[in-house]
Amino acid sequence: MRVGITCYPTYGGSGIVATELGLELASRGHEVHFITYANPIRLDTSVAGVHYHEVEVASYPLFQYPPYTLALASRMAEVAELYSLDVLHVHYAIPHSISAYLARGILESRGVRIPIVTTLHGTDITLVGTDRSYFLITKFAIEQSDGITAVSRDLAYRMKEVFDIKKDVQVIYNSVNLSRYQPVPHTNSEPMIVHVSNFRPVKRVLDCIRVLAKLREQIPARLWMVGDGPERGPAERLAQELGVTAWVDFPGKRSDIAQLVAKADLLLLPSELESFGLVALEAMASGVPVVATNVGGIPEVITDGYDGYLCAVGDVEGMASRAAELLKDPERHRIFAERGRETALSRFSAETIVPQYERFYQNLIEGTKAGLE
Repeated sequence: MRVGITCYPTYGGSGIVATELGLELASRGHEVHFITYANPIRLDTSVAGVHYHEVEVASYPLFQYPPYTLALASRMAEVAELYSLDVLHVHYAIPHSISAYLARGILESRGVRIPIVTTLHGTDITLVGTDRSYFLITKFAIEQSDGITAVSRDLAYRMKEVFDIKKDVQVIYNSVNLSRYQPVPHTNSEPMIVHVSNFRPVKRVLDCIRVLAKLREQIPARLWMVGDGPERGPAERLAQELGVTAWVDFPGKRSDIAQLVAKADLLLLPSELESFGLVALEAMASGVPVVATNVGGIPEVITDGYDGYLCAVGDVEGMASRAAELLKDPERHRIFAERGRETALSRFSAETIVPQYERFYQNLIEGTKAGLE
């Protein structure tokens, strides 16, 4: 198959998932074309079968805001026709699914018909899509997609509930690169906790600082706060107020996430909402136990008390207590680490997930051809 993929190329779960999917598809012999305004941060264009097409947005004095959605639609249609794409797969509903809808219309006017797939990742439904300014266009974009997928059952339910959409939604979980994320031998002088996010309020990064302060009353733990965003400044100030600045590191945005996570002893994910919790899965694949909140799609990844611990949002005491249980008991830590790795292997490997996308594409392609006959 020849697959066109559009995603946000910067830091963020949806872009990472889209990029990894494209690379896996290419490794399975498919031709993959990425169409976006910049090369996705994890995309290696030297991989056989992977192509990148930049979207150029012209700037004119008349435009207060350059119309990226229109430029993207035009480029999608151009690439689709030039390279005879079989399917367009867009990640994150706004604005990508609208651009795909417009591109499909352009192609149909030229006698070409290809299906478009929209994968919902979370905030495109729970945050952006529910904003009054974008609600109707988000609902329309989803309804006009030929195929819809969601990264968790929870997200699929929320989408139907919020937008009252009757179309079928296929739940296809995110996968993890098990060769990149795997356990590595390490011995930290002090127990090391890691948090990875874009530091938005929904990630509740301040709770990480509070958990560390509570935890240090029992054990001499340290904390890596990997990433950046609006909550970094408040987190740094809180660390100072609680007297734990010396044990918190803010390395900023990093490209070596796999190496950093694998060196940690525990991952902390205190989010208010997570549609899937990709970083939790990456930690589990790395043999790093996770303490997270019992929200969104996280319980579909982590089984509380078996391969990780789940706590209520804002339960700093509970998260600190669970973290201490794992870090003070090497045998319990080992068991949870091994179970987490096994969960990643058995349920979320590329070998399990990517064929689901292949079948989904194929069914849509065959349905589109049948409709033209």
